[in-house]
Amino acid sequence: MLRTAIYEASLRYFLAPIVPFLEDATITEVMVNGADSVYIERAGRIEPTRVAFASEDALRSAVNNLAQSVGREIDETHPVLDARLPDGSRVHAIIPPSSRQGTCLTIRKFSRVPLTLDDLVDFGSLTETAQEFLEICVRLRKNILISGGTGSGKTSLLGAMSEAVPEEERIIVIEDTNELRLHQKHCLYLEVQPATRQQHTGLDIRQLFRASLRMRPDRIIVGEVRGGEALDLIQSMISGHTGSLSTVHASSAYDALVRLETLSLMSDVELPVYVARAQVASAIHLIVQLTRSPEDGLRRVSRITEARGLDGENRYQLCDLFALQVAQEVGRYGVRLEPTGQPPSFRRELYELGMQARVRRTSSLWEAP
Repeated sequence: MLRTAIYEASLRYFLAPIVPFLEDATITEVMVNGADSVYIERAGRIEPTRVAFASEDALRSAVNNLAQSVGREIDETHPVLDARLPDGSRVHAIIPPSSRQGTCLTIRKFSRVPLTLDDLVDFGSLTETAQEFLEICVRLRKNILISGGTGSGKTSLLGAMSEAVPEEERIIVIEDTNELRLHQKHCLYLEVQPATRQQHTGLDIRQLFRASLRMRPDRIIVGEVRGGEALDLIQSMISGHTGSLSTVHASSAYDALVRLETLSLMSDVELPVYVARAQVASAIHLIVQLTRSPEDGLRRVSRITEARGLDGENRYQLCDLFALQVAQEVGRYGVRLEPTGQPPSFRRELYELGMQARVRRTSSLWEAP
């Protein structure tokens, strides 16, 4: 039997209580809060279940088996585990004493068939007009930051937007835990390797990012910026590696830029705050903001905002190009992502690069020469 088959069989045995949830395509997250408390997320809503593990030892054994299968450690000195299942689902575990209620296991599931922008339009997360605009911006090599809260769909949108990257480009994807699967053939996937007893140093995102710059990339996609690698990312953007895509945890476009600025100051390079801010303002062209509705659980793009540098008082200048507008739909009121009437400052680039044939629904946003 192949090693992967043994791995899958052992995981199914140890995770038996939650296997039906892992096989249910309508469930996007499985949350185990100790042996006798299991919740799931379905259609954006969290639901309790009646499922339980036989004991805390049984749950701990499942986590230990998972760690061994991926060659990582979880114990009192390394109480946190990040890994993935054979189907690509992301796994996070934390054990006592770091977790007071017992072993916690969270599994974020991913579709085996990556979502496309067409899918997001069908789900109501995006409009066809906004889809076309984002596709054109990717081909114009704009540096785009996807912002949103936990579980708002940032990684899914990042993967969907990457579909607009031309097939002939060489793409390097850097992630903490590999989740993205791009349809382009010429893709290299780099993944963080935590330090272990056998490998004391490990490899973090900053090291992988610096290595990627020597690999002749056309595009660099960073799954999520969460530390000092933000400085490397923005410096690569302003030094010629345009067209980069990444995500960040933030609740607005302004907060996304401030967070990127703060993260860049966490690097080992000492920068004045005004220098970090100026670099962020020069590097980022667009921020795509995602929200998840508390009413229906729908994840949707709430704003597409252009970053237009700094004003005279060193403050970020932002301009919403798309925003949610209240609209009446079949006798009820809803919201729909619509253009604000403000055209992008880079609108002439479309014609300078001969891409006007791609415009079908967004002609009002692009200025003819």
